[in-house]
Amino acid sequence: MAKFPSHEWIALFQEELNKNAAYEDSARTWEGDFIFVVEPDGPIASRQAFYLDLFHGKCREARLLTNPEERSAAYSYAGTYSNWKRLIQGELDPLKALMGGQFKLKGNMMKIMRYTRAAKELVNTASRVPTEFQ
Repeated sequence: MAKFPSHEWIALFQEELNKNAAYEDSARTWEGDFIFVVEPDGPIASRQAFYLDLFHGKCREARLLTNPEERSAAYSYAGTYSNWKRLIQGELDPLKALMGGQFKLKGNMMKIMRYTRAAKELVNTASRVPTEFQ
């Protein structure tokens, strides 16, 4: 089990993502990187973030950031720790959570809406990573 978020969890997520054929198919024409921001609540006292470079159905780079501003990306997806936990456990749909205000997106929303299946596969992949929540 890997703690979310941690270097270990992000490495496992990248590994799972790169072997997920359904994600590869759904994101085969996607080009864009993300910063995923975990806002403090519950056991998390400070903002945490991780970066994913997603390109044509593969994750070329994944890493924990010391702060979300450390790196620029085409997109950012941010929510509280408790909402991330619910998302990874399959209790929240990534797009419904965005529309419902549990998460905030910065970037081209029109492009995101063309890749809803890929977004769901990202979350499905995260739910397969053996995760320990604090």
